[in-house]
Amino acid sequence: MSLNATSTPGYTFAASGGAAASDSDPVSYLYPHHSAAVAKSLIATAQALVNPRGKGIYATDETTDGIEARLVAAHGAEGGSKVYTDAEKRERRRRWRECLYESLPTDYISGVILYHETLIDFQLAPVLSNRGIIPGVRADTDAHPLPISPLEPATQGLDDLLPRLQAAYQAGARFSKWRAPILCNSSTLPTQAGLEVQAESLARFAAISQQAGLVPIVEPDVDFAEDADLKKSVEVHVKIISLIYARCAAYGVLLEGSLIKPSFAQPGLKHPSRASTTVEEIGLATATVLARSVPIAVAGIVFLSGGLSDSDAVKYLNAVNAVVNKAPAGSPLALSRLPNMTFSFGRGLQGDAMQKWVRGDEAGAKQAFEARAKACWLAAKGET
Repeated sequence: MSLNATSTPGYTFAASGGAAASDSDPVSYLYPHHSAAVAKSLIATAQALVNPRGKGIYATDETTDGIEARLVAAHGAEGGSKVYTDAEKRERRRRWRECLYESLPTDYISGVILYHETLIDFQLAPVLSNRGIIPGVRADTDAHPLPISPLEPATQGLDDLLPRLQAAYQAGARFSKWRAPILCNSSTLPTQAGLEVQAESLARFAAISQQAGLVPIVEPDVDFAEDADLKKSVEVHVKIISLIYARCAAYGVLLEGSLIKPSFAQPGLKHPSRASTTVEEIGLATATVLARSVPIAVAGIVFLSGGLSDSDAVKYLNAVNAVVNKAPAGSPLALSRLPNMTFSFGRGLQGDAMQKWVRGDEAGAKQAFEARAKACWLAAKGET
């Protein structure tokens, strides 16, 4: 598959941003700052990340400290106490990434999100693109407390974003992702200021990403660690996603060349209903959120697994797709208009594989990853 994707089946693009070749041409009415050529590439890449239905994204965008912690945890008491030099840690991170990149099952995986070390320093994007898998890059950096509400984080990374994303494009990336955590409880969180600052940063990121030629994935990650009930979770999801797209409209983001990476609507871990809420209820709640808030032009939905267990992430993904599969024609929620809903998992894909890899079982690691990827692929079609 060519990363330029200049002839995606089912699309006929106009030669310029003016008159279109046909009424169905997706670049018929572009904002002045989008060229038809860039729009064409963005739309084709976004479609390739979520098609055919079931294929999804492997998120390998942990920080260096984050991946080191996971490798140590995967080893457990059996060998996790070994002391590595900085050079040995760096080489271990590179070998871990390269091991799976070389064998990712292309029937199930469409793209991979890379951390900048993996993309720029290790230069592993060609390992993926040579196999028809689209490389992407994490765009956000650290977060800082919001002054008016210090418990809430505000994501950073906008100041030098354009040159960083241009460098990522040159290194082989064709999409990018920005995570915005949203704290949620039964009382004061999130604040309106907290929602607005994260929506603003996500929209600005999306516009800058497209300026660099990369498909943006906006990631509003609504926390479920506290005591919010399912109704509050639905309310907060609808609010933040609606705010994001209102700001995207203000910045002229080409929605057809973008994706969204939401969390699943669910009660908080500290709410009494957590244990009794069914997978089916979470599937319906999540589908309701998306039908109410995601514009029809958005190319696809790729869920995050966050702090969920591997099994719950797959169950929730299957449940929301099953709701759409069973929705009758003319449903009041208009579920049939939703785009493909698939996965963008990290821990939900690689946990079993990592435990085998740290013990030297590379073949077992590859087999374990493929088994998890197939389970996610089936869930993204509502078939588990």
